[in-house]
Amino acid sequence: MEVFVYRKGADHVEEGFGAADLPSLLADQSNVVWVDLKGETPEQIAESRDILLSIFKFHPLTVEDCHETRNQPKVEAFENYLFFIVHGIKPGETNSANFVTKELDGYLGPNFVVTFHTQRFRSIKTVKQQMRSTTFLCQRGSAYMLMRILDELVDLYMPIVDEFDETINTLEERVFDMKKASNVVLGDVMDVRRSVARLKRISSRQLEVLYRMSHGEFSQIPENVLPFFRDVHDHLQRISDLAESYRDLVAGLFDIHFAVIGNRTNDVMKTLAVLSAIILPLSLIAGIYGMNFEHMPELKTQFGYYATLGVMALVTVILLIYFWQRGWIFQREPEINVKIDEKNESDPS
Repeated sequence: MEVFVYRKGADHVEEGFGAADLPSLLADQSNVVWVDLKGETPEQIAESRDILLSIFKFHPLTVEDCHETRNQPKVEAFENYLFFIVHGIKPGETNSANFVTKELDGYLGPNFVVTFHTQRFRSIKTVKQQMRSTTFLCQRGSAYMLMRILDELVDLYMPIVDEFDETINTLEERVFDMKKASNVVLGDVMDVRRSVARLKRISSRQLEVLYRMSHGEFSQIPENVLPFFRDVHDHLQRISDLAESYRDLVAGLFDIHFAVIGNRTNDVMKTLAVLSAIILPLSLIAGIYGMNFEHMPELKTQFGYYATLGVMALVTVILLIYFWQRGWIFQREPEINVKIDEKNESDPS
């Protein structure tokens, strides 16, 4: 447990308090208190449960939600405090696009913020560093302090979104590569599709939480802090919109992949058809002269064998020229030049 206390008029934020100090610190309404509880071990979970129930006297159902790790993002209003659940994300072990989620539970009161998490959050670490360097965050109240935590949490979505953009561009190149289009590419597209769907699902559920916080529904959030919450909501809205566009792009990759596979199959079938068309008249000639009739004029000809081979070669050349003129063989693949509109290229959105 870590406790941060800002006393009105002080030039620094105090630390190092214990659970026994919390009642007196919270009793002074001029103080701004942040209690960060960790649940990484059974001992820490037991300590946090006692603090939440005995000292803060939060509703038991909210405490139960804190110690469960499969909750949906939500915000609930009680008489003297807000209870909220949001989700942060962290990169996966293989690549950033294959991310996993982690839950952050918390309470917002008139002069306090309580956070509980079973995993470490970079957003919380960043806000702690800011509080140690300046008292600006605490001077504006507990609601502003919570806004900074949520803002840092949402900003950490952007590296994941940027990684999705790079991953999808790489997949597009691999899908268009006729030589490498295979089930491996299809499997990678499926992985990205699942990750994008997860990002969209997470961001859309948290949008409702931030929307309710940023539009004056709760008295615990002062009116002068609402614009900052709306700014955080706008950041998350942009991430949700990008996730939706990425989902459409990945869906398009499926169509492109199967179209490329279909074109490659058509090329193979075209080659086989051309070979069959060339071999067919040669087989006809060989079949005619392979018949076992006794009286066939050409069978006794001195140069009949060479003449037959010459006719076969001539037929082959004629068919090759015909197929080439029709564009069925020896056709160069057209080059695709994509010109990007300068206005669209310079569009920051």
